[in-house]
Amino acid sequence: MIILNKKYLFSLISLIALSLLLAACGEEEGTTWKFITEEVDGQVQYEYAEEFANRISDKTDGEVTVEPYEYGGLGSEVDQVQSLQDGAVELAVMSPGFTGNMVKEGQIFALHFLFPDSVETTQEILNTSEALNTDLRERYEEHDITPLSFWTEGAMQWTSNAGIQEPADFEGLKMRVQESPLMMASYEAYGAAPQALSWSELYTGLDRGTVEGQENPIFFIYDAAFHEVQDTMTISNHNNYVAMTTVNTEWYNDLSDEYKEIVDETVAEMQDWVFEEQNTQNEDFLTQMQEDTEHPTEIIELTEEQRAAFREAALPVRDFYVNEVSEVDGAIYNKLLEEIQAATE
Repeated sequence: MIILNKKYLFSLISLIALSLLLAACGEEEGTTWKFITEEVDGQVQYEYAEEFANRISDKTDGEVTVEPYEYGGLGSEVDQVQSLQDGAVELAVMSPGFTGNMVKEGQIFALHFLFPDSVETTQEILNTSEALNTDLRERYEEHDITPLSFWTEGAMQWTSNAGIQEPADFEGLKMRVQESPLMMASYEAYGAAPQALSWSELYTGLDRGTVEGQENPIFFIYDAAFHEVQDTMTISNHNNYVAMTTVNTEWYNDLSDEYKEIVDETVAEMQDWVFEEQNTQNEDFLTQMQEDTEHPTEIIELTEEQRAAFREAALPVRDFYVNEVSEVDGAIYNKLLEEIQAATE
């Protein structure tokens, strides 16, 4: 028989009580996942993160809290990529353009006129493409980033003071691009002088003439007030702004089966939700731009003949991607091109 003195017994009981209290507090506080975005409150990516957070909370009965971060809360776009890789955050919405120097194949989204004119068909391809959801995903996972989905934030348009209507209008234009050699090659093909710049510096850059043009979906152009420092917007629909819902690979692989299933299920559900969100925002902000008398913007809508001229000028950049950018001899590009053709036949 082991006999405990009163002092030791009291200490043991106190230790057990403290352990139970800490365990109870841990259960009450639950788990927090950080979710970073490249946009701010009200814009598509941040709204996506908030909706995702609400759904995760509901499905886990509040056991998991997803904490969305606006752009800038954890540094620049490049800083955010590093945070995800390092596991400092668990989830991120990011543009492949800001990972272009790391995952070469991800620059594929910068190819102009690659995806169909229909944004809805483009989203269907992003949902189902094996080239993207399997092959490209594997390339990212080599860098501790797992893309769980790809989705469009809408067709891209050009703003400038030049009134872009033909490739010659780009001649010498200082065009802002992301950190992507392919984006630079795309605008060099039009005769522009592309310059990489973070979007946090873009408004000031346009205002001061450091850069003279930029591309983005309509909602972002208006909500970021670029129309205040640009005279024209050209409806070119030359590309889609593709975002990725990504997670830290090690964190994701270490999730319990239950949590992993909840994450995967929620990501899949969000594809339809975010398509409707971007569509609504792009339509609403186009109307606001058209009705804005304080900062009137000339809106130029390219004809199919005008778009064909840009498409022809952009075609050689595909060879640049296959021969100079791709590390798999264009295998992902070729498979994606077959998938796009099958979806549009």
